[in-house]
Amino acid sequence: MTSLERTADWPVPTVAAAVLRGGAVVSTVGPTAHGFRMASLSKPLAAWAMLVAVEEGVVALDTPVGQPHCTLRHLLAHAGGYPFDGTEPIAAPERTRIYSNRGIELAAETVAEAAAMPFDEYLRLAVFEPLGMHATELRGSPAHQVHSTLDDFVRFVAEVHTPTLLAPSTAAQASRVHYPSLSGIVPGVGRYERCPWGLGFEIRGAKSPHWTGARNSPATFGHFGGAGTMFWIDPEPDLAVIALADRPFDEWATDALVRWPELSDAVIDEHGAAAPPTGAAAQEAMR
Repeated sequence: MTSLERTADWPVPTVAAAVLRGGAVVSTVGPTAHGFRMASLSKPLAAWAMLVAVEEGVVALDTPVGQPHCTLRHLLAHAGGYPFDGTEPIAAPERTRIYSNRGIELAAETVAEAAAMPFDEYLRLAVFEPLGMHATELRGSPAHQVHSTLDDFVRFVAEVHTPTLLAPSTAAQASRVHYPSLSGIVPGVGRYERCPWGLGFEIRGAKSPHWTGARNSPATFGHFGGAGTMFWIDPEPDLAVIALADRPFDEWATDALVRWPELSDAVIDEHGAAAPPTGAAAQEAMR
């Protein structure tokens, strides 16, 4: 059995998955052109467009947004003090890691206002069109309402691996830990004394248990979504996994938190043993 064949008995109506090595697809399973709601996989897509906006001078990561002392960087790193949903802050910035749809929406509103165009249009022009993601569309909140396909999302993961839309130094901001001392919760998974997050991307760090595999390095970054979707990129074995499903996470959370790590470990076993964590990225993720 190949690693991706493990998805055949997942308790979901439809699943499509891919493995990338070195930013190139080496294996897929399922209907790669099937449409999925990406749920919170929308956040990394939105964050990538916001980093394009930073490079274009539309906004800066330290642009003030929302409550006093809150910046765009705080919002993208879930450190702005805003709740999961709801418009009013519930903590001061940089006090705790509060996973926040509202924070991403507020960040997108700021970019849209500064760019003088709706954020869905900015996202399309900045990310979807140049990457050839023609089946991908934002249909509501930038925090959770992108709809896409495996074929298209593979293009985004390849972009994150080898950026073409951003300078390497800007792209690196997405996958490095911001505000490393913060504790927080990964919804549906657990609370962590150190809850590392990049800009739009969750970072594995020392979190345990976790939705990635036991063999994933601390430098692994990615996201999972409430529609039953997930992806990660692990720079240590130079592998990435995307698994898209169309059953809400809450309906199979117990299964998902077993199946996703099993798949992750199987992919690393099949396509390249994970090296011991080394380098600045891994050290940063462990902080």
